[in-house]
Amino acid sequence: MRLIFMGPPGAGKGTQAQFVAGRYGIPAISTGDIFRANVGEGTPLGLEAKKYMDAGQYVPDSVTNDMVRDRIAQPDAEPGFLLDGYPRTLAQVTELDGMLADSGHDLEHVVVLTVDSEELITRLLKRAETSGRSDDTEQVIRERQKVYVNETAPLIDVYRERGLLVEVDGLGEIDEVTSRIFAALPDPSRG
Repeated sequence: MRLIFMGPPGAGKGTQAQFVAGRYGIPAISTGDIFRANVGEGTPLGLEAKKYMDAGQYVPDSVTNDMVRDRIAQPDAEPGFLLDGYPRTLAQVTELDGMLADSGHDLEHVVVLTVDSEELITRLLKRAETSGRSDDTEQVIRERQKVYVNETAPLIDVYRERGLLVEVDGLGEIDEVTSRIFAALPDPSRG
């Protein structure tokens, strides 16, 4: 199973990705985790990414694409993978299409967690209070939502046109959302 998880910041993608990846026996691959691993290991790509991260800039697509290409080529991703946080732009969609074509595999589903933006802002502000995350101010949260709508939401239309989109209501308790996702995807026990 080869999946992408999409949704606005704070929709619960990371949490749900772990449950779905576990169900299918595939790795959940987050671009944030890839960045941290490469930086921590001091790989050439990690050192390149660190320059941008330290300057508070976005890591360029070329570096991100190379890291994702390397990660999905690892042996544990051979039976499949779940991408969380990639692709984020139309250029990255094209790049991922090429990676999959090179490997002889196809993307099977793109799960989008849909969440009302005002509810999401409330959720993230509560998280900020309990976790002490200084970057979760209302202004920063609203800006992240705007970036998502402008840059990532167009990808939803691309995958809808390809017939890969699975929209799931992301509001509710964690186990309720997990159940909705499991119901929307093929049962792994049925081959």
